[in-house]
Amino acid sequence: MELKCVGTQPSQKGSPDTFTGNVRIDPLHTAPAPARVVCACVTFDPGARSAWHTHLLGQTLVVTAGMGWTQVEGGPIVEIRAGDVVWCPPNRRHWHGGTATTGMTHIAIQEALDGKTVNWMEHVTDAQYLAGPGLG
Repeated sequence: MELKCVGTQPSQKGSPDTFTGNVRIDPLHTAPAPARVVCACVTFDPGARSAWHTHLLGQTLVVTAGMGWTQVEGGPIVEIRAGDVVWCPPNRRHWHGGTATTGMTHIAIQEALDGKTVNWMEHVTDAQYLAGPGLG
């Protein structure tokens, strides 16, 4: 058994290459082989969001605080709130983040395939983002 105590893993600032706005990433756990699970707590300020991306083996988001938006390419922007659980299937382009006026925190859980968990793509444009539920 392994215990990772609060405060023993430093927070990271979301890279401007993969996020828009202020995003904090708090690593939670990377399982040792042969397990493949990786999880982190990600906090988005209002207006902050990920770039478009895919996960080789899919991703589960557990929203723990606030309210945010997420979208799978070709689908509508969906509002997500604390307590919601989101599953995005493998290799589906999507993004997630806070709303234009509220922050959101989620735990992101994904598995690594050959050491890789995510394929990052271009940023979500302001026009795409501001087409949020009821705004477009």
